[in-house]
Amino acid sequence: MADEANRTAFVELQGRLIETTAKLKQVQHQMRGKEGEKKRAYLTLDELQRLPDDTNTYKSIGKLFVLEPKSVMVVEQKQRLEDSEAAITSLQTSKEYLEKQLAEVENNIRELLQQDPGLARQIMSMTVM
Repeated sequence: MADEANRTAFVELQGRLIETTAKLKQVQHQMRGKEGEKKRAYLTLDELQRLPDDTNTYKSIGKLFVLEPKSVMVVEQKQRLEDSEAAITSLQTSKEYLEKQLAEVENNIRELLQQDPGLARQIMSMTVM
């Protein structure tokens, strides 16, 4: 009976491990995207600030370019930069939380396999096939 309970616990932990790993990969992917957005906003802002104030600037909206004052474009880029930084900070917090969860699940699996060597042998025999 205990063997069946350990097997059920292992399957549950394995499911949590897979789920947490997938969430972690998703957060890492989102962070890379936000890092790219942040870099584009920074570079665009840097280029805009080098331009004279009377320069015509155009904002891309799909295939259309709309004339915008430089000041409006600078404010928009600063806002994009701030939004990206805030999103990255939030995603970093999520990433740290998921990494802790992942470590906890791995530790629980390790403890379960140490408690029940028969289950460990059974799992190893399944992976060898």
